[in-house]
Amino acid sequence: MDSHVRGKVVVITGASSGLGEALARQLAERGARLVLAARRGDRLTQLTEEIVAQGGEAIGQQTDVSDKTQVAALIAQALTTFGQVDVLVNNAGIMPASSFAKNDTDEWDRLIDINIKGVLYGIGAVLPHMRERKSGHIVNVSSTAAHHTTGLVAPVYSATKHAVKEISDGLRAEEALVGSGIRITEMAPGMIDTDLKHTVTDPEMNAMVMQAYAPGQAMLTADAMARPIVYAIDQPDNVTIASIIVKPTGT
Repeated sequence: MDSHVRGKVVVITGASSGLGEALARQLAERGARLVLAARRGDRLTQLTEEIVAQGGEAIGQQTDVSDKTQVAALIAQALTTFGQVDVLVNNAGIMPASSFAKNDTDEWDRLIDINIKGVLYGIGAVLPHMRERKSGHIVNVSSTAAHHTTGLVAPVYSATKHAVKEISDGLRAEEALVGSGIRITEMAPGMIDTDLKHTVTDPEMNAMVMQAYAPGQAMLTADAMARPIVYAIDQPDNVTIASIIVKPTGT
């Protein structure tokens, strides 16, 4: 079967570990040309070098998605290197959590800046190019938290992921209205065993989260979650996978 991934230029944020890294490796195996972005430059460089050594095409650019100038520079570098951007995967995210009573406004700002503004900055940077080509695919990684209330554990994080879902739905409707041909996919992973859990620094909340991630709990691997994203990207241009919710079996 022909692959619709081969030759596509795919930009992935949050690519230095976890889901982003797993996705980069799977897409490289299928012949995608990759532009990898993350804040941790050393890990990004290592991943890029490994993909190239294995015969893949990839460049890395250290990027903080909360900085719109850096996000614009990322897309500009992709266009300079490869001449086009076929897919943008807005994957970068954090999951700090604390009770409302602690009034940790710095934490709230970081969540909004990375989980919401980072997605918006990516969309804003790539959309003019995709509209000009009348082709493209934007994949926004939300969470199962976008589809239900998480209660005591991480309500602000959950709110940011609800926002990602709404942004995805609204953008899809807007692009359909103007007939741009751009596909929009919202990917909602359940619990994944990645570094994301380590962004919960509040001691009380950290203890609860680590209990949820304890050995034996039902969890997805990063490789398992990357597969449905590859599936969505691999569809022909006249097929849009609008939303996929992926959960560990039994949850």
